[in-house]
Amino acid sequence: MTQPSDVLIAVEARLITTFGEPDGRASVTFLGADRIEVLRFPAADGLYRYATLGMSAAPMADPTALVADPLEGPRAELVLTVRGGRDEVLRPLATLAASPQVEGLVVAPGASLDLGGPLWAGAPFTAFLVAEPGGLVEDLELPAPADPVRFLPLLPMTPNEAAHKRVHGAAELQERWLRHGTDLRDPARRSVPLTD
Repeated sequence: MTQPSDVLIAVEARLITTFGEPDGRASVTFLGADRIEVLRFPAADGLYRYATLGMSAAPMADPTALVADPLEGPRAELVLTVRGGRDEVLRPLATLAASPQVEGLVVAPGASLDLGGPLWAGAPFTAFLVAEPGGLVEDLELPAPADPVRFLPLLPMTPNEAAHKRVHGAAELQERWLRHGTDLRDPARRSVPLTD
């Protein structure tokens, strides 16, 4: 099941088992990369979850490696939860999901993914913090020697939060969010206080 199409069929099945049927999907193709889809799942309390489909078709390769291993290496998809939904995030999410293929980027928990502009028109956020997997969607095991597919939550960051994270680290920013009861799913939230 380590053929790209088989992996993506299993990934989509895992997402549907976890979130139910998607009520929308979009696909984006980038030059030099395979197609990336973004699925939208309605959830309770007006929440929407956006999940990429296509990033896990191949393992993420170390950009310094001379040859990419077709089986071994980390595989992931991205998951964003937003209250009220923001379909303008479809293209930014697809862009980030294509970055391992296009730029040789390895996306891992604790990383920052900066889009260089608002995540959607009028958004106070310009970047995501990649959170630890396992909370929303369980890892999808693949036959050895392939690594499992991990579903990485994305937490929107304001420019000030992104700068704070670069200096103090992801754990400190997450602890600050927790301490202040920050609702990371709120599309209009303000930056958390960064000095105590």
